[in-house]
Amino acid sequence: MTDISNKIAKSNAWRFSVAPMMDWTDRHCRVFHRLLSRRALLYTEMVTTGAVIHGDRQRLLGFDASEHPVALQLGGSDPSDLATSARIGEDFGYDEINLNVGCPSDRVKDGRFGACLMAEPALVAACVAAMKHAVRIPVTVKCRIGIDDQDPEVALDALADAVVDSGADALIVHARKAWLNGLSPKENRDVPPLDYDRVYRLKARLPHVPVIINGGIGSIEAAQGHLAHVDGVMLGRAAYQEPWRLLDVDPVLFGEVAPHRTMKDALAALEPYIVRQLGQGARLHAITRHLVGAYHAVPGARAFRRHLAERGVKPDAGIEVLREAVAMVEERPAVAALA
Repeated sequence: MTDISNKIAKSNAWRFSVAPMMDWTDRHCRVFHRLLSRRALLYTEMVTTGAVIHGDRQRLLGFDASEHPVALQLGGSDPSDLATSARIGEDFGYDEINLNVGCPSDRVKDGRFGACLMAEPALVAACVAAMKHAVRIPVTVKCRIGIDDQDPEVALDALADAVVDSGADALIVHARKAWLNGLSPKENRDVPPLDYDRVYRLKARLPHVPVIINGGIGSIEAAQGHLAHVDGVMLGRAAYQEPWRLLDVDPVLFGEVAPHRTMKDALAALEPYIVRQLGQGARLHAITRHLVGAYHAVPGARAFRRHLAERGVKPDAGIEVLREAVAMVEERPAVAALA
């Protein structure tokens, strides 16, 4: 590992992260999540190298300073394009560049990036080497344990060894195969069986490489259990669909006080950001769509969701819509948030 990645590993930066999720983990979502945990490492949606090089970079890559630490996930398979994109990401201020070798969508496969690259470890290694040469910040790889008929024992070791030899600073492993032939992207998130033990064995074989586990982890308590075997845990849908869980990240996993005692406090802290965004032309729903799961099993949670769904989508919706929705909820501080 580089000196930078050694410092990050020692600071537990990879101990907990929120997964990159297309259409979900945009800049508004990440600002909200940061108000729930100071320590979580946040990831962008995957951005292709073509979009980074030729697209509207400010729209695609711009982010709020409050999001740090935040990583940029890239999709691509051309070492030169990935190096250029990584350099652009570093110049924008990202704390890490992550290469997607796990997305199973047809569009990704047709573009020769994502999970199909599990079959080309030498190419992935060349991509990592090019990015490492281009930037000083950590370069990481997110992959599956294998694809289609691959043997996960062989496939995962081959990819891991190749990218580590090329300088990858950490490996994030979704503990499922991806079936590129026969399953839809949605089915690939649920149907292939989870094999956490395979990721544990990878970590045991690579004791000096940070290994982060991902896939089907539904709670902070479950994440705590995985940390007995690996260096970090990445939550995906559980973090997005039930963001109230993130209030427990700092107290439970880092022994630190949560940034806000309650979800109401966090949403109040989000208001200045929302007002700024509305002033710049954003619509309220673009932000509040990430908040619908903020409350669970408390009086008024359903009314909160309904109010945002019905009123937040209107073209003239303003901050008062969120305030009205929050006022419908009764809540008590999470025990861990008070620790």
